[in-house]
Amino acid sequence: MTEALMTTDLPLPNKRTGKVRDLYDLTLPNGDDGILIVATDRVSVFDVVLENGIPDKGVMLTKISKFWFEFFDGKFRHHLVSTDPGDITGLDADQKASLSGRIMICRRSSVVPIECIVRGYLTGSGYKDYQKTGSVCGIELPLGLVNSDRIEEPIFTPSTKAEEGHDENISFEESCNVAGRELMEKIRDMSLSIFIQGRDYALERGIIIADTKFEFGLEGSPERKNGADLVSEEPVLIDEVLTPDSSRFWPADEWQPGREQNSFDKQYVRNYTMGLVDKGQWNKEYPGPALPDDVIDNTYQRYEEAYNRLTV
Repeated sequence: MTEALMTTDLPLPNKRTGKVRDLYDLTLPNGDDGILIVATDRVSVFDVVLENGIPDKGVMLTKISKFWFEFFDGKFRHHLVSTDPGDITGLDADQKASLSGRIMICRRSSVVPIECIVRGYLTGSGYKDYQKTGSVCGIELPLGLVNSDRIEEPIFTPSTKAEEGHDENISFEESCNVAGRELMEKIRDMSLSIFIQGRDYALERGIIIADTKFEFGLEGSPERKNGADLVSEEPVLIDEVLTPDSSRFWPADEWQPGREQNSFDKQYVRNYTMGLVDKGQWNKEYPGPALPDDVIDNTYQRYEEAYNRLTV
């Protein structure tokens, strides 16, 4: 396996570095403002980037996102324009080669500062919330549910989009206070519809998508109204879509409520790092630990199996 790509240094303007992605400004072939999203091989757990990465993870995640963007094309507006490094001006042949398979060239948008989480099964932080309160982000659920139980109707549970530190679950009402009710209602309905369509497709191929995270942007020029900054365009699906980094993927034939599930996703890494936490070897804060070779190999194989099941 190749060496993990942990960072990039391209001769393009306005580099920003997220937990997993590097972003640059660029001009689209039609002259519009665009953004280059480079999926590195960095791994983030509990909002902390780990010391080493998983080689070609960024390539695999880009392939999965590209598949879903094409799947939803014509059904929902999204920002993807191209995945071809040849469409980027100002790079030499070596730089373009280093980006092969791991980029998305996208229309620029104003990011809505809310993480749009949809849950179809009760697990993770949602299950912990339910154990304490009988609800998830203020949404009451039936009594007696156990870990990994199916939620009859998927629920929309937003969270803050933290620039630093940890995202925090919030209620829908709180998200409306951040982004506006009309916009959040549109985003909630889009998130649920995208999730249900993706969930149903994946289930036919032996994958349960237990939950996922979407992000949305607004395209168009900002305007002022009643003292507030507004963008009049409809929300646009951005970032990654239904990948093993943004979702929990479970083998449908192994699903059993009442326990943690085997997975095709980053949960394998979470479980390893949680073991370090339980042993007092890590406190979920920076700096993150290094992953051993077996965790790297097994995680990549799970991502690859998820892709093959979805696309073959």
